[in-house]
Amino acid sequence: MAPSSDDCSWLLYLSLAAKCGGDPHRLLAFAAVFAVAFVVTALLHWAAPGGPAWGWYWWTRRAGLGILGAAIPGPRGLPVLGSMGLMTGLAHRKLAAAAAVDKARRRLMAFSLGETRVVVTADPDVARELLASAAFADRPVKESAYGLLFHRAIGFAPHGAYWRSLRRVASSHLFSPRQIAASAAHRAAIASQMLAAVPGAGVVMAPRRLLKRASLHNVMWSVFGRRYELEVESEEAAELKSMVDEGYDLLGQLNWSDHLPWLARFDLQRTRARCAALVPRVNRFVSRIIDDHRARLAAGDAASAAAMDFTDVLLSLQGADKLSDADMIAVLWVRYALADDMIQTEMIFRGTDTVAVLMEWVLARLVLHQDVQSKVHEELDRVVGPGQTVTESDTASLVYLQAVIKEVLRLHPPGPLLSWARLATSDVHVGGYLVPAGTTAMVNMWAITHDPALWSDPEEFKPERFMAGSPAADHAAADEFSVMGSDLRLAPFGSGRRSCPGKSLAMATVGFWLATLLHEFKWLPAEESGEPRGVDLSEVLRLSCEMATPLEARLVPRHGA
Repeated sequence: MAPSSDDCSWLLYLSLAAKCGGDPHRLLAFAAVFAVAFVVTALLHWAAPGGPAWGWYWWTRRAGLGILGAAIPGPRGLPVLGSMGLMTGLAHRKLAAAAAVDKARRRLMAFSLGETRVVVTADPDVARELLASAAFADRPVKESAYGLLFHRAIGFAPHGAYWRSLRRVASSHLFSPRQIAASAAHRAAIASQMLAAVPGAGVVMAPRRLLKRASLHNVMWSVFGRRYELEVESEEAAELKSMVDEGYDLLGQLNWSDHLPWLARFDLQRTRARCAALVPRVNRFVSRIIDDHRARLAAGDAASAAAMDFTDVLLSLQGADKLSDADMIAVLWVRYALADDMIQTEMIFRGTDTVAVLMEWVLARLVLHQDVQSKVHEELDRVVGPGQTVTESDTASLVYLQAVIKEVLRLHPPGPLLSWARLATSDVHVGGYLVPAGTTAMVNMWAITHDPALWSDPEEFKPERFMAGSPAADHAAADEFSVMGSDLRLAPFGSGRRSCPGKSLAMATVGFWLATLLHEFKWLPAEESGEPRGVDLSEVLRLSCEMATPLEARLVPRHGA
């Protein structure tokens, strides 16, 4: 096999160094030549549209000045590093600002993260083209995702027979309409526990902790068959929460080693060390649960057989679908981690978090917009009835509440960059440009949902824009607007092969729990020195985009104590 251009360069440098012998002057001269060559090469690569990673691609293909007509437009960033700064802080806002330079960048923009080529779109038509393409069926697996077993779960497993098997099992046994209906009693029990956990009338509370614990318990119940009380933190639930928090932090950070491979050996951010410490804890935890389920099945527990959870389903698989214990641990850990993920589903990290994140944003908006909350209360009184208990079947008739949830998803998408990126597995044309194999692709859903060309008054909170037939309906959403991926102007669950199979379950959970909390209580601003305190809507982007300052609200019962 012929050596690559990089190999030839290194062979040339080594042969020159050998000819220098031990002469210090010659070695110094060689070092100077090497440094100049490195700087010139770095600058040539950096000068290309999109920065150094794109420049390296074009120059190694001998494109030369031809790149000016063929290259995707985008910022150059810094030599070697590229535009790493775009992916720090509120990356969705930084990328939107960089793309706002011209219309071509909004359609498709190239940038470099160290040695990683990246494209991002803020155009719904290009987003559909990208997400529907078979060339983008895979995801890039970064070091933390690989270290935390995600490469063996639905979200990151390569597209193929194994991935299709996992997807089929999840769709049939966890997210099918029949299974969602069967687990309604679980969600109703947790909704009742949430109401019982609310402090006395008029007390100011921060709902984030309650919402996250409710999401955690919901997933524990459906995946592991474990039931806990919200007001009592069990040792097992606390252990799992600590592992979820650690994994969530690892997945949410920008790991420089993913994009500058020569840094990987140093593990400067301790990503590898933290993953190595976390995975044995995960293995012990999930293996213990699997062993408990096997013991119950072997004992012929009739109650267990009648109420199968997802662990039971995996243990029952036979033939080509049967999983090894190692794969089962990975699937259950990740499946649990991202279970109710509003964006791209797996199970633990996102599911226990994103439902809570979305609910907090909705409640924050209703505290801030009391007129909208009054309309929600009127609808609840009309559909459910004052003093009556909300049921999950009621939520289908709560049209205005559904419009509020959609408007919050538009203004505050929990995954503004559609969470997990895609990876081009072959050269493909997108938006009129060639996107080479190995390129990471992203959709900036936040930029799309804030585009004034697509939405009237995009910065305004107007749930009526999603009300079919309303005089205030947005010109782009006058009919019934689906957020399930058919319309890329608002697709918080993604679209295409890697869209979230749990989107129906997620919307059912959020709608039901919000209706329950809003039917029982008025959510009023907290007070400071007798005056209503404002709501801080500033964001922080981790794995989800959540409120930087937790919401605090004063709850007042609506139907008497």
